[in-house]
Amino acid sequence: MMNIKTKIEQTSERLMYRSRWILAPVYMGLSLTLFALSIKFFQELYHFLPYILEISEGDLILKVLSLIDLVLVGGMVVIVMFSGYENFVSEMSIGEKTEKLDWLGTHDYGSLKMKVAASVVAISSIHLLKVFMNIETTDNDKLLWYVVIHLTMVFSAFLMGYLDKLTKH
Repeated sequence: MMNIKTKIEQTSERLMYRSRWILAPVYMGLSLTLFALSIKFFQELYHFLPYILEISEGDLILKVLSLIDLVLVGGMVVIVMFSGYENFVSEMSIGEKTEKLDWLGTHDYGSLKMKVAASVVAISSIHLLKVFMNIETTDNDKLLWYVVIHLTMVFSAFLMGYLDKLTKH
């Protein structure tokens, strides 16, 4: 006969393991953020396309960089949504005839963190480039903070990658 301590332990472990499904709706909610990003993307496109012949090259580049920002954030959401679901909730069973992303199921938690860090650095780089393109409207102290924050993100991503490499060996 199983003692009470073992029964409590097994029940607790089963409950904790099953509680991972609490994350499933959260990952589903991320798909709504993709929808929001998509709406914002097409809203931005709608606002500047009618004026494409009137805007300067610099303004066009800034608009395109804004669209790229939205796309990068959307890509980061997809990576977090799919990899997080597969790592923490359940393997995705999408059918054999359904197109499957090559990277699906290949990202562990460490590589997921690295993808997110790289995406954040890329987004920060684009934002910093947008600031530099409008440098005449930016105060020097703000510019310094933009650069410091960006370099902090780059350094953090580099350090995370280095530590990940150290722990894998």
